[in-house]
Amino acid sequence: MDKKVNISIVGGSGYTGIELLRLLCLHPNVQIHHITSRKDSGKFVHDIYPSLRSIISHKFVNPDDIDLKESDLVFFATPNGVTMKYAKDLIDNGIKVIDLAADFRIKNIKEWEKSYEMTHECPDIVEKAVYGLPEVNRNQIKNAQLVANPGCYPTAIQLALIPLLKKSLIDPLSIIADAKSGISGAGKKAETDLLLSEANENFKAYALTGHRHQPEIEENLSNNSSIERIKVLFVPHLLPIVRGIHATVYVNCIKDFDPSVIFNKFYDKEQFVDIMGANSCPETKSVRASNICRISFYKVPDTQQLVILSVIDNLVKGAAGQAIQNMNIMMGWKENMGLELIPLMP
Repeated sequence: MDKKVNISIVGGSGYTGIELLRLLCLHPNVQIHHITSRKDSGKFVHDIYPSLRSIISHKFVNPDDIDLKESDLVFFATPNGVTMKYAKDLIDNGIKVIDLAADFRIKNIKEWEKSYEMTHECPDIVEKAVYGLPEVNRNQIKNAQLVANPGCYPTAIQLALIPLLKKSLIDPLSIIADAKSGISGAGKKAETDLLLSEANENFKAYALTGHRHQPEIEENLSNNSSIERIKVLFVPHLLPIVRGIHATVYVNCIKDFDPSVIFNKFYDKEQFVDIMGANSCPETKSVRASNICRISFYKVPDTQQLVILSVIDNLVKGAAGQAIQNMNIMMGWKENMGLELIPLMP
């Protein structure tokens, strides 16, 4: 490829933004154009993140001081509610957009506004957005101009369930998703329960009355099922680790089947989904800093119960890595370009 594609990152100083930057620096087909940050505007990126010294010489810029339409594709690694302020103008001018926040993940606008407690500023383009779960929506992503990158919990949970729902093998009203996330999943913000002295050597559930990712999970599982409205009992937990998601999903089977056959056939050609053997236990550390989702399962003897285990790195397959996977599909490149990452152990 002779001419590289100009890429900009809005919200480049947060955990997801800097993970995007780390991965894009390895990508042979892209050229980093702008990296925005209101808080760190004017500072060198490597002064905030020394790991990028000698790799990138960019300074953070204020998004109000630049024209994002100079880019070919813009990633938004921003808080919820930011992308929708820019998306329509960019799309109208032929710029591709990948939103790593939640602005375009849910088609039901009333449900979105209830979950995120704000008014959607461009509901007219929500229908144009493609939900960016490549293993399921690859063909739509190919022609998309606006991609809604899935949330981290939804990625791990949906990859565990969609092969079974598409075959109508499980009771869609029996789903329990018991999921745990590392602290980086909350983003780069100062909150008491995210302090080291609070989170270390501690483990707790949160958002018992409803997590913002629940409508996203239910809507997109319903889109991959014969039932109109799936309900999921979803309980998130905070792990005392920096990165990683572990989802343990419990379902009741309504047909007799071999989970190994179903999962292996569905993900046979998927390079970023690793189906482990039955009764094995995937570990968060085994996917750390990679774009891989590892899945295993356990069929409880003498019952109709099935347990599915799914692990991802919340910052990579759950955010930045999946966003780059989507970019590769949108641009017609090899899907693994810039993502051939070996998990970081120990």
